[in-house]
Amino acid sequence: MEFLLYAAAGAFVGLIVGLTGIGGGSLMTPLLLLFQIPPHVAVGTDLLYAAITKASGVVSHHKHKNINWPIAGLMALGSLPAALATGLALKFYFSDYQQYTHIITTSLGVMLILTAVLLLFRNKLQEFATRSANPKKHSFLQKHKSGLTVCMGILLGVFVTLSSVGAGAIGTAILLILYPMLRSTNVVGTDLAHAVPLTLVGGLVHLSLGNVNYALLGALLIGSLPAIHIGTKLGSRLPEKLLRPALASLLMVIGAKYAFFS
Repeated sequence: MEFLLYAAAGAFVGLIVGLTGIGGGSLMTPLLLLFQIPPHVAVGTDLLYAAITKASGVVSHHKHKNINWPIAGLMALGSLPAALATGLALKFYFSDYQQYTHIITTSLGVMLILTAVLLLFRNKLQEFATRSANPKKHSFLQKHKSGLTVCMGILLGVFVTLSSVGAGAIGTAILLILYPMLRSTNVVGTDLAHAVPLTLVGGLVHLSLGNVNYALLGALLIGSLPAIHIGTKLGSRLPEKLLRPALASLLMVIGAKYAFFS
């Protein structure tokens, strides 16, 4: 029965991901916590789930030349070492998972709130990116975008490893702000190309800590993979203006719970 329940949870999250395009980490980890899965196992399992489910998207975007590999490389230059360093800190600074559970839940709450804010103000962010796309402008962000990309990668590496949330929505926001000249398809493809190795490394970090439940991972994949396809088909028929605010409000409430009351 538990396997079927987790498969149904994977199908639900996959459907929402297909409908809205929102990363599964924002939904999957809170849902697993609702099922009384320990936070460290929920995060570790979800990271590997994310890496597997996103991998085919990278192949597709690469075929269509939607990935800016140098930018993805800059983000990874910061995020992958940061993910490994976070894993080493969890392994050697804490004697067991109970000592860092609060860090995981608080990080999850903060990242969910940030994701919700970005969902609510996504149009404003895109307008800002459009206004900043003038190549004659030499703002601080544009002068130092390479260094800032690495720095933002470091932050993502730490917090994605701790929470499993942010590689998608927050990574996209970083690209929109620092690289306003990128087409929307390039933003999506580049963010995905960075998210897969980040979530994979983060997942392997948790795997080394014993924080991955293989049966749970299998059930989530079985349920979610067909549901993502169905959700993608249905997404064009549903009003995005209603879906995104509703989802953002839900993430805001859940995020506040874990950030301030966990």
